[in-house]
Amino acid sequence: MCKGPPQQDHETMPNFEAFKSFKRLRLFEPSLGVLGFFFVAVSVIFCFFYLDYRAVYRVPSQSQRFMWLKLDRSSFSEIKKVDFLSQEGKGCDVFDGEWVWDERYPLYESKDCSFLDEGFTCTENGRPDLFYTKWRWQPKHCNLPRFDGKVMLEKLRNKRLVFAGDSIGRNQWESLLCMLASAVPNKDSIYEVNGNPITKHKGFLVFKFKDYNCTVEYYRAPFLVLHSRPPAGSPLKIKTTLKLDQMDWNSIRWKDADFLIFNTGHWWNYEKTLNWGCYFQEREKVKMEMTVEHAYLRSLETVMKWICNELNTSKTKVFFRTFAPIHFSGGDWKTGGSCHSETLPELGTSLVPSDTWEQFKIFVEVLSAYSNASGGTKFEILNVTGMTARRKDGHSSLYYLGPKESPAPIHRQDCSHWCLPGVPDAWNELFYAVFLKHYVNQQMKHRFD
Repeated sequence: MCKGPPQQDHETMPNFEAFKSFKRLRLFEPSLGVLGFFFVAVSVIFCFFYLDYRAVYRVPSQSQRFMWLKLDRSSFSEIKKVDFLSQEGKGCDVFDGEWVWDERYPLYESKDCSFLDEGFTCTENGRPDLFYTKWRWQPKHCNLPRFDGKVMLEKLRNKRLVFAGDSIGRNQWESLLCMLASAVPNKDSIYEVNGNPITKHKGFLVFKFKDYNCTVEYYRAPFLVLHSRPPAGSPLKIKTTLKLDQMDWNSIRWKDADFLIFNTGHWWNYEKTLNWGCYFQEREKVKMEMTVEHAYLRSLETVMKWICNELNTSKTKVFFRTFAPIHFSGGDWKTGGSCHSETLPELGTSLVPSDTWEQFKIFVEVLSAYSNASGGTKFEILNVTGMTARRKDGHSSLYYLGPKESPAPIHRQDCSHWCLPGVPDAWNELFYAVFLKHYVNQQMKHRFD
């Protein structure tokens, strides 16, 4: 059975008749079609260039800047903000906020700071954009104090500031060195006490600011607990063990610090432990069935016991920086994961692997338990996980092999570490705010004593 012709739409008939009468202009029909298509194409292209120019290059005002991102920032900007260091700012959660564009940033230039490992100097390594350096962290309910290197160095006079943790902690340590050094005219007065250069190596580095008689130190301890040889007679597949009930060898050097900043988490995964033959040990027994998550929890408990039992917390102020998420897309560091195309923060909900939040949950669980049990908080938490989860644009990606060898192969990207200047500067601004608050609280306490 044959199908009949489709019914005509009588409402369109006048238009059709008009088109038929227009067909007598056959001479102009091809050129009109081409001209019409050309006009529409040029108009669309012009609109894209115009919007892109307004959105990215001119950046004339806050409202225009974020209009192209379709963000409604009015509710955030209308919130009344107090000074974090004031009495009214006492209850402000500085880790609850958003990233805002600020033309005054960055706080320093990588070319002007000689205390950076070349793996973090993305601009010198060929990264073409600078957008990632222009974002400032703005808490929702209060304003942070503007970072002042001279003020911080005065507070650190005759003191030790120690970072202990993994290479992301080193990222933060180098950031702070540059932020502080920008306030020192004579850069020769800043030096590594043992004459060691800034290079990726095992061990520790101690930089002295001679004019202030203070040191800013970094100790490599990815797990914080002791990484060592396995017990005698262990199976061959056990190459090393993490002694979950013992602190890292270098912990003896941390005990007399005035300020101690811990971080761990970057190495607490299957690939860097069990897959490499690194198993978990308590006393003399290797726990063959222990999961990475449970081992991480046990290590944090050991660190907390060390703080409570070994540190003089009236002298040493302890800070814990939470885990900084990675942003590999389409794989991981060895299976072609990438982040090089990211040039803007995730200003909405961040897309971070669920294991990041599982690790964060363990961290909060342990620290909360010990904080409550000790009858008072003996440490401060720098809760950067949420804010950092949004900064998929800030990683070294292809630009970590130095000026001569970068960019790296497209399948060997670094979406764990951070370009400097960049995201770790914001962590240090938050540390600076909490650091100053510590002194304000001390002054208030002495006033009422």
